[in-house]
Amino acid sequence: MRIIAFRTIKEFFEKPEYSDSEASLRAWYHDAKVAGWKNSNDLKQQYKNASIVGDGRVVFNIKGNDYRLVVAIDYEFQVIFVRFIGTHNQYDKIDAKTI
Repeated sequence: MRIIAFRTIKEFFEKPEYSDSEASLRAWYHDAKVAGWKNSNDLKQQYKNASIVGDGRVVFNIKGNDYRLVVAIDYEFQVIFVRFIGTHNQYDKIDAKTI
Protein backbone atom coordinates (compact mmCIF):
# COMPACT_ATOMS: atom_id res chain seq x y z
CA MET A 1 0.00 0.00 0.00
CA ARG A 2 1.07 3.57 -0.54
CA ILE A 3 1.21 5.60 2.66
CA ILE A 4 0.73 9.36 2.66
CA ALA A 5 2.72 10.65 4.37
CA PHE A 6 5.65 9.09 6.18
CA ARG A 7 6.82 12.63 6.92
CA THR A 8 3.91 13.04 9.37
CA ILE A 9 4.94 9.87 11.18
CA LYS A 10 8.60 10.89 11.23
CA GLU A 11 7.86 14.38 12.53
CA PHE A 12 5.92 12.81 15.39
CA PHE A 13 8.58 10.35 16.57
CA GLU A 14 11.37 12.91 16.15
CA LYS A 15 9.85 14.98 18.95
CA PRO A 16 11.77 14.13 22.13
CA GLU A 17 8.62 13.45 24.13
CA TYR A 18 7.44 10.84 21.57
CA SER A 19 10.78 9.29 20.60
CA ASP A 20 9.77 6.04 22.31
CA SER A 21 7.21 5.52 19.53
CA GLU A 22 9.77 5.35 16.70
CA ALA A 23 10.34 1.58 16.57
CA SER A 24 6.62 0.79 16.77
CA LEU A 25 5.66 3.37 14.15
CA ARG A 26 8.39 2.16 11.80
CA ALA A 27 7.20 -1.43 12.28
CA TRP A 28 3.59 -0.41 11.52
CA TYR A 29 4.76 1.55 8.46
CA HIS A 30 6.68 -1.43 7.12
CA ASP A 31 3.75 -3.81 7.71
CA ALA A 32 1.23 -1.47 6.10
CA LYS A 33 3.48 -0.71 3.13
CA VAL A 34 3.73 -4.37 2.13
CA ALA A 35 0.10 -5.17 3.00
CA GLY A 36 -2.40 -5.80 0.26
CA TRP A 37 -5.56 -5.28 2.27
CA LYS A 38 -8.63 -5.44 0.02
CA ASN A 39 -11.06 -4.50 2.80
CA SER A 40 -11.35 -4.05 6.56
CA ASN A 41 -11.70 -7.80 7.09
CA ASP A 42 -8.26 -8.34 5.55
CA LEU A 43 -6.84 -5.63 7.80
CA LYS A 44 -8.44 -7.14 10.93
CA GLN A 45 -6.84 -10.50 10.17
CA GLN A 46 -3.44 -8.86 10.60
CA TYR A 47 -4.35 -6.24 13.23
CA LYS A 48 -7.03 -7.75 15.45
CA ASN A 49 -6.91 -4.80 17.86
CA ALA A 50 -7.43 -2.17 15.17
CA SER A 51 -10.72 -0.31 15.44
CA ILE A 52 -12.74 0.27 12.29
CA VAL A 53 -14.56 3.54 12.96
CA GLY A 54 -16.32 4.00 9.62
CA ASP A 55 -15.83 5.85 6.36
CA GLY A 56 -12.53 4.04 5.75
CA ARG A 57 -11.11 5.23 9.07
CA VAL A 58 -9.05 2.87 11.19
CA VAL A 59 -7.48 3.42 14.60
CA PHE A 60 -4.30 1.48 15.41
CA ASN A 61 -2.84 1.08 18.87
CA ILE A 62 0.87 1.86 18.75
CA LYS A 63 3.60 0.84 21.20
CA GLY A 64 1.53 -1.37 23.44
CA ASN A 65 -1.42 1.03 23.28
CA ASP A 66 0.59 4.08 24.41
CA TYR A 67 -0.29 5.96 21.21
CA ARG A 68 -3.11 6.06 18.68
CA LEU A 69 -2.69 6.27 14.92
CA VAL A 70 -5.73 7.22 12.85
CA VAL A 71 -5.65 6.59 9.13
CA ALA A 72 -8.05 6.79 6.23
CA ILE A 73 -7.74 3.86 3.84
CA ASP A 74 -8.80 3.70 0.23
CA TYR A 75 -8.74 -0.06 -0.33
CA GLU A 76 -9.56 0.22 -4.04
CA PHE A 77 -6.54 2.42 -4.79
CA GLN A 78 -4.35 0.86 -2.05
CA VAL A 79 -3.63 4.19 -0.35
CA ILE A 80 -3.39 5.00 3.35
CA PHE A 81 -3.67 8.61 4.50
CA VAL A 82 -2.20 9.34 7.94
CA ARG A 83 -4.74 11.57 9.68
CA PHE A 84 -3.58 11.67 13.33
CA ILE A 85 -0.91 10.37 15.70
CA GLY A 86 -1.01 11.10 19.39
CA THR A 87 -1.41 9.97 22.96
CA HIS A 88 -4.70 8.65 24.32
CA ASN A 89 -5.36 12.02 25.93
CA GLN A 90 -4.84 13.79 22.60
CA TYR A 91 -6.93 11.17 20.80
CA ASP A 92 -9.83 11.75 23.20
CA LYS A 93 -10.02 15.35 21.93
CA ILE A 94 -10.55 14.46 18.27
CA ASP A 95 -13.24 12.78 16.23
CA ALA A 96 -11.55 9.86 14.48
CA LYS A 97 -14.35 9.70 11.90
CA THR A 98 -13.76 13.21 10.60
CA ILE A 99 -10.16 14.20 11.31
